[in-house]
Amino acid sequence: MKNIILFVAIFQLVFISYSWAEPVNTGKPVYKDIPYSQDYSVKYYTPDGAPKLLKVFSDRNNVIQILSADGLLKPYAGAFLYPGTVVKDGLYRPLGDKKITAMGVYDHQFVYLDDKAVLSNAWAGKFFSEHDFADATTFAVGADFITLVGAGHQLKCIKDSKSLWSGKLADQVIDIRYAPESGLFWILGSHSLSSFSPKDQKLTTVFGGSDFTSFDLHEKGSLTIIGTKNGYLEINNITGKQEGEIHRKVPCPEITSVNVIRGKAWFGSALGAYMLREDGKFNYYNGERWLPGDQVKHISEGPENSVLVLTNKGLGRIIFKQMTLEDKAMYFERQVRDRHIRNGFNSSIEGMKDGNIATGFVKDSDNDGLWTSMYLGGEVFRYAVTKSDEALQNCYESLDAMERLYTINSNPVGFPARSFERRGDMGRLSDHDRWKHAKDPEWDWKATTSSDEAIGHIFALGAMAELINVEPMKSRAIHLIDILMQHIVDHNLYLVDWDGKPTLWGRWNPEYVNARPVMVGDRKICSSNITSMLQTAYHFTKKEIYKKKALELLDKYGYLENLMRPMKSIGMAPANADELSKDLSNGWNHSDDEMYFLGYWGLYRYALNDELKSKFKEAIIDHWQIERPEKEGAWNIFTALTTNEFDLKEAVWYLQEHPLDLINWDIMNSHRKDIEQIAPNFRQQTLKEVLPPDERPVQRHNGNMFNIDKKGGNGTGEESAGDIWLLPYWMGRYLGVISAPVKKNEAIKE
Repeated sequence: MKNIILFVAIFQLVFISYSWAEPVNTGKPVYKDIPYSQDYSVKYYTPDGAPKLLKVFSDRNNVIQILSADGLLKPYAGAFLYPGTVVKDGLYRPLGDKKITAMGVYDHQFVYLDDKAVLSNAWAGKFFSEHDFADATTFAVGADFITLVGAGHQLKCIKDSKSLWSGKLADQVIDIRYAPESGLFWILGSHSLSSFSPKDQKLTTVFGGSDFTSFDLHEKGSLTIIGTKNGYLEINNITGKQEGEIHRKVPCPEITSVNVIRGKAWFGSALGAYMLREDGKFNYYNGERWLPGDQVKHISEGPENSVLVLTNKGLGRIIFKQMTLEDKAMYFERQVRDRHIRNGFNSSIEGMKDGNIATGFVKDSDNDGLWTSMYLGGEVFRYAVTKSDEALQNCYESLDAMERLYTINSNPVGFPARSFERRGDMGRLSDHDRWKHAKDPEWDWKATTSSDEAIGHIFALGAMAELINVEPMKSRAIHLIDILMQHIVDHNLYLVDWDGKPTLWGRWNPEYVNARPVMVGDRKICSSNITSMLQTAYHFTKKEIYKKKALELLDKYGYLENLMRPMKSIGMAPANADELSKDLSNGWNHSDDEMYFLGYWGLYRYALNDELKSKFKEAIIDHWQIERPEKEGAWNIFTALTTNEFDLKEAVWYLQEHPLDLINWDIMNSHRKDIEQIAPNFRQQTLKEVLPPDERPVQRHNGNMFNIDKKGGNGTGEESAGDIWLLPYWMGRYLGVISAPVKKNEAIKE
């Protein structure tokens, strides 16, 4: 439970809107890290066979009650990532004897409707007003406890059990609201909107339509938002006319609930809930990242700046807390250390049951060295910024794992294994045919190491050698850089495996690289990566062989031309190309993007001369330009290495909008009417505008940020924040484009 306590503690902050400033020293834009609104969900599931859920409300005491077809229920237990349940509410036993058909809140107190009266336990129980509607279904309480009750087509206005007025709608009464500003009750019928004045005792039909399902009042009662089976509309309550067209470009137009909460319009639908933003777009909450079920029954204001979303399978409480990016980083640091470290590697969890993080196991991966390099790089930047002893220890432990990759196998010196694990049932391991027995009978190691691993190693080890001036860590990092690159140089720019042959993807030799047509991405990525790797090795070892080999590749074998080729030239191989080139170019390779940007650290930072550095800057910015639509946090931060002109706001958007819940829930967005899908294309961009990270599937940086759906394996795994989030955040801190947390008075001065 330590992580829950930490999670709650870091949220006790005061809200301040973020701001931007230009520092004097670098000229780069800087995000001032002041609290923003972070959303996350606590879920409460109903047991099998539970009664139908109808409404949910909370009162001034922060008590939450749920009305079901079988009486009152309440949420029990529950915390972030630790779901609670919905149980029977028997706290006030006399309510169990009543046939409650509706409930609501008046003056922040629970009020109930049964087959005889409107009543409450508040105000010493004095509020009890009989209505004589045996089939009453809805009500609203107005000023001085005047109440309007609906039953079928019938309406009755009562006070203190006395009938003040009765009338009839032409259609079925669906719901009633009270507007204190005007003193009017508003009544939604299945195809009408009406108002009732208790003062004049007059019922007026204001607007007619069809397929109405729900409504609420907005703008101090001057506007009504009506949900329908196909979108929502807005009615000016003064003129009685519709404002604009019906809104059908919404995440799901089959609307089941409308509620205005703290000035924001919320909609429940057949496929999740969504909130209308000031820019006219929506924050969409669907799938078990947010809700127990997608069929929303009711939405209301919850306690402590939360929103209650009642679904067919339970209650989702969406909580909005003020936190800084550093607060979020500290939560994610704990997430990694709590359950994502395997033998020092940064690993994912698999085998979970229904999102229960206690049921999973850390799983080996083809890219254990790569994911660990990215986490290690983040911790290196963290130490460089904070001098944290914890960050340094994290670096040591991951360095131990990285170092052992080079010693556990029997390959030529300098060859890193993909991974290692204790010997056991090979069936438990991914790609078990790639695993080999180590000399130590306790361990196995994974062969066929790829260029992904190599560039990741060089990135993290180079950053460590430069930024952590602590021995023996620094010398250990340089040693690993040296033996890896010496192995590659000695073996004709290949990674040579246990069988004496190059691995499938560990190839940087001109015979392989330049065999690819110029539009095939491997020609550019291999040239870029090997140049970065050789420069890094030369920078730290000063061995002339690395410099000589880099210049030879750049000048004699055209690697400079290869890596400088514009990104827009990358495309599909021609029909007469070899089969491998065709396979390598059937679509944009987002793993290549990851390898490029990791390599840009050494390509630019350790460039052999200023002329090359200028050219490399041009290549990096060219790549960033084509990646801008993805709003990828890491790529924007990496680009800050070279220029003051990069998308910092989009990088911060990525960091802020990233969900705290990194469980691999099923996510579906292709049904949405508020997004503009585009035709299939080489870059695999599916939408005109990328969705926020908390509305799309969780994925690493080598994923397509335009992936909008994920189906299968719902709640069976959790990703680590180590490479996904902590790397770009701490790199941003190190590069000075994200500030340390800013105090309130400091932010106001800007």
